[in-house]
Amino acid sequence: MAAATIEFDGVVKRYGDVVAVRETAFRVEAGTLTTLLGPSGCGKTTILRLIAGLELPSAGRIRIGGEDVTERSAAERDVSMVFQSYALFPHMTVLENVRYGLTVGRRRTPDADARAREAMGTVGLTGYDERLPSELSGGQQQRVAVARALVLEPAVLLFDEPLSNLDARLRRQMREEIRELQQRLALTVVYVTHDQAEAMAVSDRIIVMNRAVVAQEGTPRELYERPRDAFVAGFMGDANRVRGTLARRDEEIGEVRIGGATLAVPHRGLPDGEVDLAIRPEAIAIGAKDGAPIAGQVKKAAYLGGIVEYTIATGVGDLFAVSLDVARPHAVGAAVGVRIAPQGVVVVPPDAPR
Repeated sequence: MAAATIEFDGVVKRYGDVVAVRETAFRVEAGTLTTLLGPSGCGKTTILRLIAGLELPSAGRIRIGGEDVTERSAAERDVSMVFQSYALFPHMTVLENVRYGLTVGRRRTPDADARAREAMGTVGLTGYDERLPSELSGGQQQRVAVARALVLEPAVLLFDEPLSNLDARLRRQMREEIRELQQRLALTVVYVTHDQAEAMAVSDRIIVMNRAVVAQEGTPRELYERPRDAFVAGFMGDANRVRGTLARRDEEIGEVRIGGATLAVPHRGLPDGEVDLAIRPEAIAIGAKDGAPIAGQVKKAAYLGGIVEYTIATGVGDLFAVSLDVARPHAVGAAVGVRIAPQGVVVVPPDAPR
């Protein structure tokens, strides 16, 4: 299979008076995995369906592998899709499900069984030929769905919330398998999820959607460490949103005051004065009250095995913090001191109007 680029150029999708996708432009490079990330109703699944040809745009152009496919149907595009529900035929065996696309319509292929078994081997299903979907685990059913898509040797492979039906432990295993498969076969993959941890784990690039437009795109690290606005900061992991005071020191660095703490951070071009700040939970250290720049009181504490999650009431608002010090937990109601590492603090512009 030959991986292909995907290009959206001013794409709009309307359903009557509702705009599901608004003036969207982006490019997915061949052989990469790009995730569409965002809350429900933001337009990410609509974009996936536009790529697949299951929906046609109201305006704009879509190109796959440099060819304009805007008006082409799903059957005329070299694209396969793995649905959230897997959509397996319950009365067919694993082999029959995987080879289905090779044995219907104009795709009838003499070596369909051999190609189906090869695809099954790629996803670790060798020897499962005669099993029915009901005899498989959730993870195995997902592998069947992936093999059924791979057997068609598509230029683009699409995943729509593929792990939402699995438990937490299996989700991590399967996301690692999907990423390994994509890299080993050099596939062009577009992956839809609302789970930022899942997106960061599998993606070369992430496109964050909000209210039918692209809020920001970039590598997982870029989006986490340099969010464009407060929405992206909050969606790319937990973030405490507080107000601080900025004083610029040079072309790049400014000092922000958060309660009694003063930190040096990139000012990102914002003027002096009050600013919004995103503080990551892992940047907050909780200790003795004496000498700490911010005084607080523990409101909530949750032991989660390897970490303890805290909510700390402070003069700058409630702060959510994560501590690895499970041997010496702080009790609810305890007076504590809070220190903040500058590496976990980002100055963010306010959310842009939509």
